[in-house]
Amino acid sequence: MTTPWGELALTRFPEDPRDRLRAWDASDEYLLRYLAREGGPLSGTVVVVGDRWGALVTALAEHRPAQITDSHLTQEATRANLARHGVEPGAVRLLTTQDPPPDRVDVLLVRVPKSLALLEDQLLRLAPAVRAGTVIVGTGMVKEIHTSTLRLFERILGPTRTSLAEKKARLIFCTRDPALERPANPWPYVHTLPDGIGPASGRTVVNHAGVFCADRLDIGTRFFLEHLPSGGGGRRVVDLGCGNGVVGTAVALADPGAEVLFVDESFQAVASAEATYKANAVPGHAEFRVGDGLAGVPSGSVDLVLNNPPFHSHQATTDATAWRMFTGARRALRPGGELWVIGNRHLGYHVKLRKLFGNSRLVASDPKFVVLKAVKR
Repeated sequence: MTTPWGELALTRFPEDPRDRLRAWDASDEYLLRYLAREGGPLSGTVVVVGDRWGALVTALAEHRPAQITDSHLTQEATRANLARHGVEPGAVRLLTTQDPPPDRVDVLLVRVPKSLALLEDQLLRLAPAVRAGTVIVGTGMVKEIHTSTLRLFERILGPTRTSLAEKKARLIFCTRDPALERPANPWPYVHTLPDGIGPASGRTVVNHAGVFCADRLDIGTRFFLEHLPSGGGGRRVVDLGCGNGVVGTAVALADPGAEVLFVDESFQAVASAEATYKANAVPGHAEFRVGDGLAGVPSGSVDLVLNNPPFHSHQATTDATAWRMFTGARRALRPGGELWVIGNRHLGYHVKLRKLFGNSRLVASDPKFVVLKAVKR
């Protein structure tokens, strides 16, 4: 990435030389050009929200910024990119969306996230630390910045305007209005599941901002809940890419002897899964882990993996995450263990499962979704 301070060699995480997706985009470059040309000195506490792969904090490391992210993969990419450029440990403070934000913010830089709810939550959490003189600049691709995005900045922080577009990227300029009455934070959002979906029927779901389908049960998960494997006997089960945890919670409700591991790369998701599990007073044992799929789970230690893999990485469509999840599941499963997957029909997951496991069976289908099972031989 070309910056006003020189070239940066940046990678995503996990690093893959075959990956053609960059660790930055034109909106990162636009923001850095603006800061170097017109932003003035970056003094005081600099906070960067939503930095995708650490490009912004790596470029601004000399200002000792704090990064706030919902993504474990972003944190790992940031660590690697900082180390690659010789940045001393601790020069950049790495915070998650679940950590308390800094008490004072002098410069607030916001990489607009895909989720409007996550942006709302983060602006509301940061608003008490933002002063009248705080420099507030947002950035994103034109297709990511909508009228609703600007209204959020105006409603929570103060008057907002945008720049002209450059290379399909745009900047957002906001001025803190100390007299503005800050709205209450509606997150996390709690709702009740419908009937007719098995053990989870009528149960409570807790969703932190940014978690997929936060205000309702999405149709894919509903279909999965209606076709989960039966059985018991104290199995070791993984809800892989757990989201708000309704799938793993349903398994635990049906089999109190099961040990369920909820894992996701999103800090918001794992916090939601833990809150959902506890809200339903589920018996048995559960573990909640933010991480890169099944990395760190011992080989041959799992009986059942349940998975609804994502097929987007921010704005890019990719099957890389699903492939890594399937590969990790095969390694973690014991012989005879099963991977159950739900996905859209057009994604062709049965081909990947047959290639990896040597087998794939259709468990259930409707016009949009399929539930597939693969067994480790």
